[in-house]
Amino acid sequence: MKEWLRGLLLVAALAAGGEAPAADAGKTVLVIGDSISAAYGLQTANGEPGWVQLLRQRLGPRHRVVNASISGDTTVGGLARLPRTLAVHQPDIVIIELGGNDGLRGYPVTSIRANLLAMTEAVLAAGAKPVLAGMQMPPNLGPRYTRAFRDLYPGVAVETGAALVPFLLEGVATDGALMQRDGIHPNARAQPVLLDNVWPVLEPLLGTE
Repeated sequence: MKEWLRGLLLVAALAAGGEAPAADAGKTVLVIGDSISAAYGLQTANGEPGWVQLLRQRLGPRHRVVNASISGDTTVGGLARLPRTLAVHQPDIVIIELGGNDGLRGYPVTSIRANLLAMTEAVLAAGAKPVLAGMQMPPNLGPRYTRAFRDLYPGVAVETGAALVPFLLEGVATDGALMQRDGIHPNARAQPVLLDNVWPVLEPLLGTE
């Protein structure tokens, strides 16, 4: 639209008592996750930000980022609190970063998959776009379990059409210099890597429709 015509329409709308036409609205990105996204262990480390805060900084004021992550949460907990979280924040995009605690506790993969599937379907029913942040288990849980766990994320993504981050901790989990002493949680140096793992999947969803 020509700038002079856009201005004319704006003046006409205001003169008629209407509201100015809205510019491209930003997106609301909701992250519902566990300690990985809640920046566990970083809060007292000189205020170092987790990857979700880094995402907020990268997106700037146009988009809104809501971090609804709770350390220790499982897919059961995430599923239980998801309906209210969706209703309160009305997100456009929901990043589901859950399942790691389920796996470390040896929960049945079928149950984890069912919960992730239900969460993804709830996000779709709310009119938002789901993004699954894939996780993997350490090899000490046995090859059968670790393989089944790894495959459940792409399986849910294929079934629902959700976007998929294949492995949130890619390039981090096997690098001791990027992990905290517990060997489970990424340290401050790892947070930009986590964001870079998410970004290629998230960025296309932020474009105007």
